[in-house]
Amino acid sequence: MKSKKFIPSFIIVLLLLAAAYWFEEKGPLPSSQSTTGDTDVVQLVFPSDRYPETARHIQDAIRSGESSICTIDRQEAEENRKESLKGIPTKKGYDRDEWPMAMCEEGGSGADIEYITPKDNRGAGSWVGNQLDELPDGTRVEFMFK
Repeated sequence: MKSKKFIPSFIIVLLLLAAAYWFEEKGPLPSSQSTTGDTDVVQLVFPSDRYPETARHIQDAIRSGESSICTIDRQEAEENRKESLKGIPTKKGYDRDEWPMAMCEEGGSGADIEYITPKDNRGAGSWVGNQLDELPDGTRVEFMFK
């Protein structure tokens, strides 16, 4: 009689141990990556060592209050770029880097602008574009740094 009560308890303990092991090894379940609780967020680890100026700019902008999330919105990129760079003069030998990027719903007017060397800025832009190429508009991407 005691062994029949023992088996369900034993199974529950095994399941709890398996869940604890999974969490320890794999981290939280993907749905817990969401910052809003209602939409999944894709995490993108930006290569700071390859594009240090761009990485520093993005991190500084985030620390200053800009979002670390980019909601992909390619259709508004041209208009966002026009708005974010309005009134920011060009500077010989530099690109005007914007965070949030023009392709982000969060971009546009009020974006943080920094002068970056073209090699760093364009390399970073190309890298990000390649990483996000297969993701549909509306995807929320959180930028992380090594």
